[in-house]
Amino acid sequence: MSVSLVTKAANKKNEWKDWKRGLPIYLMIIPGLLFFIIFKYIPMGGILIAFQNYDPFDGFLKSKWVGFEHFQRLFQDPDFWQIFSNTLIISALNLFFFFPVPIILALLLNEVRHSWFKKGAQTLVYVPHFLSWVVIVSMTALLFSTQDGGINNLLSTWGYERIELMTNPAYFRMLYLFQVIWKEAGWSAIIFLAALASVDPTLYEAARVDGASRLRQIWHINLPALRSTIVILFILRLGHVMDTGFEHILLLQNSLNVDISEVFDTYVYHVGIVQGEYSYTTAVGLFKAFIGLGLVYLANRASRKLGEEGVY
Repeated sequence: MSVSLVTKAANKKNEWKDWKRGLPIYLMIIPGLLFFIIFKYIPMGGILIAFQNYDPFDGFLKSKWVGFEHFQRLFQDPDFWQIFSNTLIISALNLFFFFPVPIILALLLNEVRHSWFKKGAQTLVYVPHFLSWVVIVSMTALLFSTQDGGINNLLSTWGYERIELMTNPAYFRMLYLFQVIWKEAGWSAIIFLAALASVDPTLYEAARVDGASRLRQIWHINLPALRSTIVILFILRLGHVMDTGFEHILLLQNSLNVDISEVFDTYVYHVGIVQGEYSYTTAVGLFKAFIGLGLVYLANRASRKLGEEGVY
């Protein structure tokens, strides 16, 4: 009996030592936990107003309950399918054109052998991430303004026609995609560079001994090392397929391109914030969330069947 008590006391003492040793890490976790609790979990209670005619004066408990009326209104809205298709097209551009760019960029940077050049290139491609969309769109507007834009003035001087980049709907999606790639590709490549840094150098040495070229090394060593990271990030990105970047699109949007630039994010702003229809736009947000959740579930299930780890 005494031996078991001594053993329990020793185990408790060891547990206390382990907890004390990990205390700095637990303290580092607290800000992240508070962020998610305050800004992610607590606001989920607001989903309730999607099923009410919410009145700020009556509050959550006294507002009139209307069930799925706002969802019916959304699906019966004549603009719904146009907005839905615009959102899907922009999301598809992000998935199929932007998503591979950081991977390619990381592979290219990983092949650079001169450290000074590699660091300089990384700095150049990281910097745009820290610029706000207001600055980027304003710079584009100044350069391509139809009347006095710098680039348009050069084109006119050389005998070419001016490009109506900001007002012609045909250029909207191309401009959006180019700006996203320029701003975020370098920053998004960091996680892929981190994955490549964990590759065992002896694999490259063995490949060189076997006569593998640099391209073969990328195909047989680097890409397999990135595969799980690519799969997980792709699944997570599918969860945001209905989120296209509110601030960016709102700044590019104008009365001439609104037919192809109106997406759910800007629609929620115009109807919910400007017009004050909080319950209806909460229903729109809930619809977006269900689409993202369904895609993540299906993609994760498919990845598990294909032998990948998936997200969960």
